[in-house]
Amino acid sequence: MVPVLYSFRRCPYAMRARLAVVANGRSVELREIVLRAKPAAMLEVSPKGTVPVLVMPDGSVIDESLDIMRWAGADAYDGWPTDADTALIATNDDAFKHHLDRYKYADRHGVDPVEHRDAATVVLGALDERLRDTGSLGENPRAGRPSMTDLAIMPFVRQFAQTDRSYFDGLPFERLHAWLATHLASALFARIMIRPVPWQPGDPPILFPAIDAE
Repeated sequence: MVPVLYSFRRCPYAMRARLAVVANGRSVELREIVLRAKPAAMLEVSPKGTVPVLVMPDGSVIDESLDIMRWAGADAYDGWPTDADTALIATNDDAFKHHLDRYKYADRHGVDPVEHRDAATVVLGALDERLRDTGSLGENPRAGRPSMTDLAIMPFVRQFAQTDRSYFDGLPFERLHAWLATHLASALFARIMIRPVPWQPGDPPILFPAIDAE
């Protein structure tokens, strides 16, 4: 038996969980959900109703994306990111995500999107500077492999970029542009962006990543 991962293709939290699963050679049963019709099986194990949710074979549940990343990378030789990397991820999940949501969904929040776009852009500028030395957001990037810090943050930068691509492309952040383009063009990203049919009870399991995609 393998763990069951409830996911939603476009959610950045679920995306980074899937990235960590594939990057670290893990296997799960993937269950794609529809957010407006969350399956009862998922809500029974994680009543908060957010993705990703990982259900282990023993019935234990991990329903925070960073904890799923930690599980996926538990056997990696360099372990979880350093304290400095953890702080960078916290900035992404707190300040940047706050402004990203209000930039992307301004009507929902009743705010000025430009104000929040500009605040998020300050964070992006700091990421661009962080990329100066190694081209990685991780303090200790793995040779030839993205760091867990890169995988944790990239889906959110992608979401910002897609909100107004012309604005993002016009920012003077050449390193950040190249970094995002490299991730989006990678085989790893292609493998996690498959389009599974939304899961229903009784469906045959979908092994992720697919063996024939390796």
